Amino acid sequence: MLKGFKDFVMRGNVIDLAVAVVLGAAFTAVVNAVVKGLITPVIAAIFGKPDLTQVGNFTLNNAQFSLGLILDALFNFLIIAAAVYFIIVLPVNKLLERLAQGREPEQESPSPEVLLLTEIRDSLRSR
Repeated sequence: MLKGFKDFVMRGNVIDLAVAVVLGAAFTAVVNAVVKGLITPVIAAIFGKPDLTQVGNFTLNNAQFSLGLILDALFNFLIIAAAVYFIIVLPVNKLLERLAQGREPEQESPSPEVLLLTEIRDSLRSR
């Protein structure tokens, strides 16, 4: 039972996944800092509010609505998605494309025996 657990934990996929989760959390913190420290203030300045979450707040029948909260979440998502795409996905795709170009097998010319057999086959077909 413990051997099976050890094999499961030591499998490369589990360790790679654990590393990806930890790096993803750290990367998310960096992107969130950029969004909160740079992008959100610029957008909030455009709307004239100190914080994007304060944009579009209104009350209706004692219920609080906040369009800014939705905008803040939307901008966070878009910035994180753009950062992941341009910093991780696009470079990895380019790298894989370059590696695939190097792996393409070159067409070898047929050996003299194959050429002779092909010629014999074609000659037999024509009879």
